[in-house]
Amino acid sequence: MGEEGTGGTVHLLCLASSSGVPLFCRSSRGGAPARQQLPFSVIGSLNGVHMFGQNLEVQLSSARTEDTTVVWKSFHDSITLIVLSSEEGISELRLERLLQMVFGAMVLLVGLEELTNIRNIERLKKELRASYCLIDSFLGDSELIGDLTQCVDCVIPPDGSLLQEALSGFAEAAGTAFVSLVVSGRVVAATEGWWRLGTPEAVLLPWLVGSLSPQAARDYPVYLPHGSPTVPHRLLTLTLLPGLELCLLCGPRPPLSQLYPQLLERWWQPLLDPLRACLPLGPRALPDGFPMHTDILGLLLLHLELKRCLFTVEPLRDKAEPSPEQRRRLLRNFYTLVTATHFPPEPGPLEKKEDAVHGAQLPRACYLVLGSKEPGTGLRLVALQLGHRRLLLLLSPQSPTHGLRSLATHTLHALTPLL
Repeated sequence: MGEEGTGGTVHLLCLASSSGVPLFCRSSRGGAPARQQLPFSVIGSLNGVHMFGQNLEVQLSSARTEDTTVVWKSFHDSITLIVLSSEEGISELRLERLLQMVFGAMVLLVGLEELTNIRNIERLKKELRASYCLIDSFLGDSELIGDLTQCVDCVIPPDGSLLQEALSGFAEAAGTAFVSLVVSGRVVAATEGWWRLGTPEAVLLPWLVGSLSPQAARDYPVYLPHGSPTVPHRLLTLTLLPGLELCLLCGPRPPLSQLYPQLLERWWQPLLDPLRACLPLGPRALPDGFPMHTDILGLLLLHLELKRCLFTVEPLRDKAEPSPEQRRRLLRNFYTLVTATHFPPEPGPLEKKEDAVHGAQLPRACYLVLGSKEPGTGLRLVALQLGHRRLLLLLSPQSPTHGLRSLATHTLHALTPLL
């Protein structure tokens, strides 16, 4: 059996598709980085069986053993990624999205040209080391969920209009349309240009900033996997307060010295109090005083059209069981369940007309009771979809099952003005 109640052990392998040469191997155990590496014979066997299938025009995408799930994915006929997980009940959907994020991180920091036209294996291995920190954060027990939902993790500041106005003015003064305010890897506010960034860079950029060691300012070369995979841009970051950073995406100009410290102080010094109010938003996502039912232990709100989400397992700052780590794991697992089996993915342009005809056949809500079969016990999980919004709630055992949909509907209506 898998390792119930923990993140299990995860091994991530990256190989050059044509030669089968390993480029890197990263591992985690129970959500923490691990030094344990797979034997070369195992790596060779996993890649060999995948290549054998390809030679017979058979696409091997996943497999399960008694205690391990394996997923393979090739990118541009050049890079093969393989992930093995011992977490009990983990879904192929979750592992497939992990591999998509990992390849996105590789493109973000190395560029697509280096990955699709490999001239020097040893040089590529060295360049890929720059992506290890970001990739390891996907394998760990992150407080974020954008890697799974493919939506940008956001928080709702109490003084959003003030921050948005300052952000727009600062962006104009800096000469770039792409500016955001990020706290602990989550977007607090952003310009229209930043929100127009495609997937996966819209998710990867704030996640990257949250995974880096603290610095007063950075000038970081990045590629945009969707928008500019072969031509690098500059990611400038400026720390306003510990954990709260201003991010700019730009070309050769402006120089960092033009922004720091003069332009920074001019626009942000008058807003110190609203900025300080953003710092506790990391784990809670919602401002203090937002009305929340006491049965709610965690929530995930997705706006499927805007590709943004709110995720928190501390809506009321309570210390009750289960722990924040367990709550995150429960909501992540529930998300994969409802996405894979109940709610359809966001339809493309050609599918929308057909879905409008058959809309009555699509489920709008579902719930799950965990643990004991005794009445009135067991955590509750409920999902509700209305239009472009999908809400998932983790609720305490005392929440009556007959009231779950009503509670979810009320909560969704309360959250709708925010996202």
